[in-house]
Amino acid sequence: MVEPVVEFRLLGEVEAAVGGRLVELGHARQRCVLALLLIEANRTVSADQILDRVWGDLPPQRARSAVHGYLCRLRRALTAVDAVGLVRRPGGYVLTVDPMAVDLLRFRRLIAEARAAEEGGTALALFDRALGLWRGEPLAGLDSPWLNGIRHGLAMEHLVAELDRNDLALARGRHAELLTELTARAAAHPLDERVAAQLMLVLYRCGRQGDALDFYDRLRRQLAEELGASPAQALRELHLRILTADPALAAPAPAAAGQFAQPVTPHLLPAPPRSFTGRARQLAALSEAMHDPGGTVVISGAGGLGKTWLALRWAHENTERFPDGQLYVNLQGFDPAADPVHPAVAVRSFLDALGVPPAAIPPDPEAQAAMYRSLTAGRRMLIVLDNARDTNHVTPLLPATPTGAVLVTSRRTLTGLITAHGARPLVLDVLTDTESRQLLTGEFGVRRTEAEPQAVTALIRHCGGLPLALGVIAARAAVHPDFPLDVLAGELRQATTRLDALDGGELAVNLRAVLSCSRRALTADAAHAFALLGRTTGPEISLAAAASLTALPVARTRALLRELADAHLVDEPVPDRYRMHDLVLLYAAELSAGLDTGRTALRRLLDHYLHTAHRADQALSPYRDPLTLPPPQPGVVPEDVTHHRVALAWFTVEYPALRAAIDEAGAEFDMYVCRLAWALMTFCDRRGLWHDQAATQRAAMDAARRLADRPAQAHAHCGLARAYISLRRYDDASAHLQQALDLFRELRDQIGQAQAHRCVARLFAQQGDHRQALPHDEQAYELFLAAKNRRGQAAGLNAIGWHRAHLGEARQALVHCRQALTLYEEIADRQGQATTWDSLGYIHRRLGRFVQAVTCYERALGLFRELGARTFEGGALHSLGDTHHDAGDPDAARRAWQDAFGILDQLGHQHAEVVRAKLQRLGPPAAMPEPSRPAGAARAGGIR
Repeated sequence: MVEPVVEFRLLGEVEAAVGGRLVELGHARQRCVLALLLIEANRTVSADQILDRVWGDLPPQRARSAVHGYLCRLRRALTAVDAVGLVRRPGGYVLTVDPMAVDLLRFRRLIAEARAAEEGGTALALFDRALGLWRGEPLAGLDSPWLNGIRHGLAMEHLVAELDRNDLALARGRHAELLTELTARAAAHPLDERVAAQLMLVLYRCGRQGDALDFYDRLRRQLAEELGASPAQALRELHLRILTADPALAAPAPAAAGQFAQPVTPHLLPAPPRSFTGRARQLAALSEAMHDPGGTVVISGAGGLGKTWLALRWAHENTERFPDGQLYVNLQGFDPAADPVHPAVAVRSFLDALGVPPAAIPPDPEAQAAMYRSLTAGRRMLIVLDNARDTNHVTPLLPATPTGAVLVTSRRTLTGLITAHGARPLVLDVLTDTESRQLLTGEFGVRRTEAEPQAVTALIRHCGGLPLALGVIAARAAVHPDFPLDVLAGELRQATTRLDALDGGELAVNLRAVLSCSRRALTADAAHAFALLGRTTGPEISLAAAASLTALPVARTRALLRELADAHLVDEPVPDRYRMHDLVLLYAAELSAGLDTGRTALRRLLDHYLHTAHRADQALSPYRDPLTLPPPQPGVVPEDVTHHRVALAWFTVEYPALRAAIDEAGAEFDMYVCRLAWALMTFCDRRGLWHDQAATQRAAMDAARRLADRPAQAHAHCGLARAYISLRRYDDASAHLQQALDLFRELRDQIGQAQAHRCVARLFAQQGDHRQALPHDEQAYELFLAAKNRRGQAAGLNAIGWHRAHLGEARQALVHCRQALTLYEEIADRQGQATTWDSLGYIHRRLGRFVQAVTCYERALGLFRELGARTFEGGALHSLGDTHHDAGDPDAARRAWQDAFGILDQLGHQHAEVVRAKLQRLGPPAAMPEPSRPAGAARAGGIR
C-alpha cells in the first residue's frame, strides 16, 4: 500500500491535506457533511441521509437547499484536490476518492492486512502503522446523533486493534514495553477481561506475580459487586496458571538481531521466457543504461506488452555482471487475483533470501529496511522489482549504494522515481509486424504459418502487436493443432468477439482481466473518463473533444488523461492528442456500453464535432450559406477555428474522426450525419477526397430519408452528384442532379436550384460540352440574381466566362470574368478570386497574351496555396506549364508540370497521366517523375 499525496483525516479533527498543507474546509457543520461523505466514500448518499445524519431531528429551514449549498461549498473547497470529485449521481451524491487517501479506510485496510499476515513481525508492523494514524478522538469537535454513534464504534475498533497488536507483541517477548500502556487501558476499561488478561500476563512476565494476582482479585470483586458475575473461564484459567507459575507463561526469547553468518548469494530470478522475440533495440537500450554501476531503469507500458519478459531476458543474459546475486520480487501492483505486496513484506523476503536467520531479523519494519540496505551496500547485485504500482511501492527497496543495479517494471511511468532517484525510463511499445510474425512462426512452426499466410496476417493485424494477445492465440492454436488458423482469425475479425477470443482461460492470460487491473488502479473519475473514451469515433481524440465527451473543464480533463497516459491506457503522440490501442479501445467500448451516460456522452462528442466543423467550414468558405444549428449540449465547448489556416489544420487532423463519426453514428443520430456530411464538403472538394465525399453524402442521403427531411435529401443529392462528377460517374451524377432539381423546385428553394444548375453545368463541362453547360450556368446566375446572392452571382459570371472562352468567345469571356473578379473582391471571397484568376489566365492564353496569362495563374496559385486547395493548385500548375510551353519556355513548363504531377498523382487525379505524357514528350527520362500510385488505381476526374 502506498501513502497518498492527498489525505483526508477523520481519526482526530476532520482535516484535508494536499502535500502536507491543510485545505480550508469551513465550519463544523460543513465538516460534518464531508465526514459523512468520506465515511461513505465512493457510495451514493441521498439528500435525506445527509439531513438525517448531520442534523438529526433539527433539520435546517429549506433543508434540501441547505444541503445543496453545503455540497457546492465543499466542491469549491476541493477543487484544487486532484483525483477527488463530488458528483451528483442517480439517488444522491458520491464523493469519489482513492480509499487509501482517507485515514479511516486506510486504518481498516492495514488492520485487515495485519490480521491476514502470516509472519508475526510483519503483522506487528502493520498494526503499528494503522494505530499510528490516530491523532486523538475521531471526528473531534463534530456533533450529531449519527456521528456520535460512529465515534463510539470507531473507539471500539481502535481498542480491538490495540489488543490484537498486544497479543502479537506478547508472543514476540515484548511484554515490558506494554506495561504502562496496559495499566492505563485497564484503568479506562476496568471491566474488560481481555485487557485484564493482557495486563496480568505482562505483570507476571515482568516478575510481578503478586501484583498480577492482586489485580485479578480486585477485578473479581468488582465484577461481583457491579454486575453480579464472575470472571470468564479463560481469565480464571490464566489466574490459576499464574498462581502455579506455569512455565508455559514464560516470555519467548526476543529475536537477536545482527547475529548471523555472512549473507548468501541469492539467485531469485524466475526462469527466462521460453519464446522471446524481437526487442533488440530495447535490450540494447537496457545494456547501455546499465553500463555504469548503480543504474536504475523503469520499463513501463500497458498491460500485456511483455515488460516482465523483457526484464527477465536481459537479466538472464547479464547475470555475470552481478556476481553478488540477483534479487527478484513480483510486487503484484496490477495483479488480477491478488493485492499489491507491501514493501515491508518484500524487504522481509529479501532478508530471508540473503540468509538472515529469522531470529536475527528485527521486528520493526524500519529496522528491517535498514538491515536490507546494509546487506546490499557495496555489493554488485541486480534487483528486479516487477509489476510495481507506483514510486512509493519501489522506493523502500532501492539499495543505499550505487554498486548494484535496479530493474523496475510497471504499468505506470513512475515519474517520481525518474525525478527523485535518477531512474532512466524505457517505455515499451507494441511489437512490429515483423516481430509479431516471427513470434507466431516460432509458435506455429514454419509449415503451418506458410500454409495459411492470409490467416496469419489477419491474426497479426487484429492482435495489434500486443504480445499477450499473440501469446493467447498461439496457446489456443497449440491446444488445437488440427484447427485451421483461419478459425481463430475469424473470431478476431469481429470486434464484438475479439476480446472473447483473447481469453486464455486463466486471469493472467485474459486480456480483459489484465486491462481491468489497470482500470481498477485509477481514481474513480479517471476510470469513468476511460470508459467514456470507448465512445470515441476515430483513431485519436483531441483534448477539447475529450472535454466535451466527459463534460468536464479542459484543465480537469487534461489531468485525467494524464493519469490514463501514466497508466499507459492512452498514448499522447503529440501534445493534447490521445489515442488507444485497438484492443484497449474495445475494452473501453465494452465498459461504455454499460454506462447510463454513454449515449449522452456520444451526443456531446458529436455535438463538439458538428459545431466545430461548421465553424471551420465557414472559415474555409465564409460565403457559403451556413446551417442553422441548435445550441450545443451542456458541457460541450466547440473549438475556436475561425481563422482559415486553423480551420484547415483542424479538418486535416480531425478528418478521420469526422469520417468515423458519420460511419458509426447510427440511426439515432441521423441529424448529425446529415449536417456533418454538409460541413465536410468544402474540405473534401479542396483536398480531392471524392470517394470519401461520395460515401459521406450517401450516408447523409440515407439519414435524410429516415428523417423524411426533404431539404436535406436535396442537398445530399447535389453533394453526391458533385462527387460523382469528379469520379467521372456521369450517369449517376445526372440522375442525382435531376432528383435534386425536382426537390428544390418543390421546396421553392431558389438558391438550391441555382446550385443544382451549377452542378449540371459542371457535369457537361467536365465532359467537354461547354455549349450544353452554358445555359445552366446562365440560369443559375439569374436565380442567384433574383435571390440577391452576390457570391452566387460572381460564381455564375465566372462560369459563364469560362464556358464562352472554351466556345471561342474569348473577349466576351474576359468581360464576364472581370465582372466576377470585381464582385469576389468586394465580398472578400478568396476562393472565388482564385478560380476567377485561373479563368482569366486561360482566357489570356487563348488570346496569345502569355505574360498576362502567367501573371493570372501565379495570382491564382498563391491564393490556392493559402487556401490549401490542392486540387485547384494542381490544375493551375498544369495550366501554367501549358502557358510556358506555348510561350516557348520549355524549362519553365517542365518545372510547372513536375509540380502539377506531384500533386495530381498524389490525389489520384485523372489529369496526372496527361501531365506525365507532356513531360515525357518534353524532356529527357531523368526529368521524368515516377507515378506514386499503383497502375490501375482508381482515378478521379475534373479539376474545375
